[in-house]
Amino acid sequence: MERPVLLGAGNSTAVQEFVLEGFPAVQHLGKVLFLLHLLAYLASVTGNSLIITITWADQRLHTPMYFFLSTFSFCECGFITSVIPKLLSIFLSGRQTISFAACFTQAFVFLFLGATIFFLMALLSLDRYLAICKPLHYHIIMNPRVCFLLVTACFSLGVFLMVVPVIKLSQLSFCGPNVISHFFCDLGLLANLSCSETRSIETLFFKLVFFLLFASVLITVIAYSNIVVTIMRLPSAKERQKAFSTCSAHLAVLSLMYGSCVFIYVKPKQTSRLDSNREAALVNTVVTPLLNPVIYTLRNKQVHQALRFALSRVMLQK
Repeated sequence: MERPVLLGAGNSTAVQEFVLEGFPAVQHLGKVLFLLHLLAYLASVTGNSLIITITWADQRLHTPMYFFLSTFSFCECGFITSVIPKLLSIFLSGRQTISFAACFTQAFVFLFLGATIFFLMALLSLDRYLAICKPLHYHIIMNPRVCFLLVTACFSLGVFLMVVPVIKLSQLSFCGPNVISHFFCDLGLLANLSCSETRSIETLFFKLVFFLLFASVLITVIAYSNIVVTIMRLPSAKERQKAFSTCSAHLAVLSLMYGSCVFIYVKPKQTSRLDSNREAALVNTVVTPLLNPVIYTLRNKQVHQALRFALSRVMLQK
């Protein structure tokens, strides 16, 4: 068999495609699972797209928080799209193969957008900290130029952290088994399939993911600790209850995302509890992006007003 050269690298491989195992235990329910995941995917993309559209269409939502939220929603759409369409294909047609290049491209897009989302979540926490704890200086600090630079930094860090391990792994030799025990191209499982020594790459990836989670969690904890202290000083019990309700919803989604990612990635061995890993990854790629539009934005009164205004304009045009 001819051995193609990978991404301009010197190493070669006998593996030209991988097989995504998916969920073999429930493969007989393929059409039912296809329908359920398709509905969840469409609902998630529709909800996040609606957030982006309303934010950019309504002048009242041209604020730093909604700029960050619309960017967050854009990343969520890309994040779920990098994985779910292939999973739908597996459920519906049983097509489990994916080319070598497509597999590593999927792995990079998934990791890059996932890392960017975590940085954006930390940025949203920082934004709320400034809005609640430093209201007089908020608009001075969070001016359009700073907001743009912060979002650019999130994307740049996402690329910087994930491009190196993906490229390094793609340049190794793959000459044996090609079955990935997952429904997408997980970097840790790809490392297990390589014929080359992967300890250094796995260690690097572990450190990068740990840094990503630690940095975003640290920023979030510091921001919300100060927010809680500020809220406790509010004179009105109604204001405190409202503020705490908003924070608890935000923290619930944060806990869901952080918990699933820690469970999947922050451990040296990727081969343990693969079924649990798949379930946790499914929550991270389907459930969380579906809940985020509701929890972060669609429950917001300003967004409700913007939606009613947009609908009324559409009705008037008719």
